[in-house]
Amino acid sequence: MTPRPAQPDEQVVRQAIAWMLRLRGQPDTGALQACEHWRNQHASHELAWQRVQQLDQELGVGLRALPQSRQVLEDARAGLRRRQALKLLSGAAVGGAALWLSRDLTPWERLTADLATATGERHGQRLADGSRLLLNTDSVVDLRMTAGQRQVHLRRGEILLEAAPQAEALHLRSAQGWLRTRAARFVARLDAGALRLCVLGGEVEVLHSGTGGRTVGAGRTVEVRAGEVRELPPPAMEPGAWADGLIVTRDVRLGDFVAEVARYRPGRLACSEAVADLRLSGVYRLDDTERLLALLPQTLPVQLRYRTRWWVTVEARA
Repeated sequence: MTPRPAQPDEQVVRQAIAWMLRLRGQPDTGALQACEHWRNQHASHELAWQRVQQLDQELGVGLRALPQSRQVLEDARAGLRRRQALKLLSGAAVGGAALWLSRDLTPWERLTADLATATGERHGQRLADGSRLLLNTDSVVDLRMTAGQRQVHLRRGEILLEAAPQAEALHLRSAQGWLRTRAARFVARLDAGALRLCVLGGEVEVLHSGTGGRTVGAGRTVEVRAGEVRELPPPAMEPGAWADGLIVTRDVRLGDFVAEVARYRPGRLACSEAVADLRLSGVYRLDDTERLLALLPQTLPVQLRYRTRWWVTVEARA
């Protein structure tokens, strides 16, 4: 098994952010060399640097749009708590950056996780035991794969897991409960304080209340909330279709569809209550959400209102 890389703590992450801000614009040779030296000092430094760069790419206009970025650096050095720093950033940001920062994101989770995806990103990886793991948009996962333990910790978002058959059961851990299987294909999603499980093949056991469990077979969907397991009707959007870059709908509410698309794009995407109960069916590609949204007025009596590029509302056609 490949050794797990040293995970950067918050202090190292702040140092990486400080270097990123220092190298903005046209840095001198000395600063570039000093940053390179810092990155080479420890594996956790390089890991923090790479993850800060990834987060910066997701922000797009994020830190680059801050007129007071030097002040942000000073606040980071002063050791402000994360939420205080984000409030300061929101006050200093403009346009798209303000919208991004207002969302319920957890940058520290992404920077310290074993696997993480940004908004709109999907990622697949073969695990050490032969299982196949796919992360959907804005997801965070930790792994613990050893000779005697197979554990996936879903900290945020949604995954599709194809568990390779092994004598040792594979466990999925989340804040809402544990799942266990020896060989199954399933989708697990954290949303609004609940864990939703859709079993696509095989069987998955939901462990709850500290005793026993409940077996969920292929084609069934359950929700785990506060230790209770509740059967759900078949979903109106095909579970796991996102792994192929698709949203597949069958008579779904427009409001629910727009909320799903919003997971894959930065900024704010909303649906007016006046049109939220309209229904639609179809197959939609996720790789270009602008093009996807442009299809809606072609089949429904709606229009798109752009307040900014990153603030869009689907509303009744005038």
